[in-house]
Amino acid sequence: MELQALPSRIGQVRRIISAQLRYWRLDALIDPAALGVTELLTNVHRHAQPDKTCTVDIELLLERLMVSVSDRDPRVPAIKDARLFDTCGRGLALIAAVSESWGIRARGETGKSIWFTLPAPPGALSLASRTVYGATTDGPFPGAAFGGLAGEHAHAAVRAAVVV
Repeated sequence: MELQALPSRIGQVRRIISAQLRYWRLDALIDPAALGVTELLTNVHRHAQPDKTCTVDIELLLERLMVSVSDRDPRVPAIKDARLFDTCGRGLALIAAVSESWGIRARGETGKSIWFTLPAPPGALSLASRTVYGATTDGPFPGAAFGGLAGEHAHAAVRAAVVV
């Protein structure tokens, strides 16, 4: 979903991601995914330049949920050790603590993507692979634009993209 990373939008994105994960029957991943996306959107709001436009993607790949936030700022955040009583600068450390893996993908002058993965329960791909959205079905969010396809191949991905 593409949006402006404003405080008023973060709660809306959390609800959309929560609803999509419930639809995929990945309820156990709702809290860590919502926490991680909140941290990443807050970083965009606080630090990204020239604007706060960003894209949030969630993908189910094999038995991992990947969440990424891409913005137009090519600057890569400085990674520092967070201290126990720090009140800011702990977002990426928090993501590292709750996720299976995470990283930063630089896209040159067009920006960057920060992503994290969460382990999905066994069999999650087979549940989500039956969820294929196209022009004839609305999926869990009527009126939203969805795209996704998962075939019989183990490397197939299910991806949800919502325009808000």
